[in-house]
Amino acid sequence: MELPQILQIPNGEKVRGTFSSEEMQSRLDRLRKVMAEHDIDVALFTSHHNINYYSDFLYCCFGRLYGLVVTHDNSTSISASIDGGQPWRRTYGDNIVYTDWHRDNDYVAVKSLVPDGVRVGIEFDHINYETLRKLQGALPTAELVDIGKPAMRQRMIKSAEEIAQIRESARIADVGGEACVEAIGVGVPEYEVALHSTRAMVREIAKTFPHAELMDTWTWFQSGINTDGAHNPVTSRRIERGDILSLNCFPMPAGYYTALERTLFAEECSDVHRRLWEINCQVHDAGKALIRPGMRCCDIANALNTIYREHHLLKYRAFGYGHSFGVLSHYYGREAGLELREDIETVLEPGMVVSMEPMIMIPEGQPGAGGYREHDILVVTEDGAENITGFPYGPEHNIIRN
Repeated sequence: MELPQILQIPNGEKVRGTFSSEEMQSRLDRLRKVMAEHDIDVALFTSHHNINYYSDFLYCCFGRLYGLVVTHDNSTSISASIDGGQPWRRTYGDNIVYTDWHRDNDYVAVKSLVPDGVRVGIEFDHINYETLRKLQGALPTAELVDIGKPAMRQRMIKSAEEIAQIRESARIADVGGEACVEAIGVGVPEYEVALHSTRAMVREIAKTFPHAELMDTWTWFQSGINTDGAHNPVTSRRIERGDILSLNCFPMPAGYYTALERTLFAEECSDVHRRLWEINCQVHDAGKALIRPGMRCCDIANALNTIYREHHLLKYRAFGYGHSFGVLSHYYGREAGLELREDIETVLEPGMVVSMEPMIMIPEGQPGAGGYREHDILVVTEDGAENITGFPYGPEHNIIRN
């Protein structure tokens, strides 16, 4: 007996989606308008972020190809048989499954959904060379063009439902921050602080979104030298008195990333550390004041560079000043066109959601060594911006004496 190469597994009933049917249909309608403008007959998405954005299905790759095929009439997710009926239950639209019984059945699934001789939009910024070659083999008469950048631009403007989701998630990040502070203490290892925070956020997500899948929420908590990188992993290092600390809480309901990041100190803070910390908070405040409609990302970055330069700290700046939010994580997604950097000329518009997160890193061995970073989330409105992060920052609040 052999299983077919492709099949359907409509097991159970469709689940309640993260967003309303009207919201999901609006996304597809806007996508189809973009497809028509670019003379694209079929869109084939392969990334976590675009598949999730247009279908509400967030896949677990594990070395397999996943996809979403959108035509001008329907949309169909492509999933592996290892997932059973879950992709069908979650997908807004149809679903087709490929089995592991033959090599490259995933491309057989793609071929079954894409007619011959059409113009196919694919994500140039996501597909690797091997995938491209196999797609060309499966679709020899198709013309492959990029749809990744137009889709990214569409995701940059958030709907009212998306903003509501992000707002709740930002609140949950504050819950994680409070849990971090509860767990901080001299002698406590980083991982114990992170575990306490993550548990608190997962429980709050389950309470707030009882219909949601629970996956990928995490905390990075760093101490001492480990604060020098924004994405440094948790270790077994134990907190010491006077340590600089970095709190990074990331609730992930339905694949929607939000973050809370704060500088803290254990028990005490030296005068040199305090001075650097206060300067970074000054940049943070100035940056938040600059976020409003009509401002260019590059102009915000250059204005904040001026403050660091006045304090002779610009050379210690670690990365850009902020980025967009939406379907992204530490291993997928990036709305690169909406980052607060010197090389991004995007103009802020109402409905965009961005962070303000200045960071400086003073190398080990120098006075005030460590990484300093504050992070708030702001929703751009018609006449300014709304800060949806509530957790306090600065020396008055975050020298932790537990």
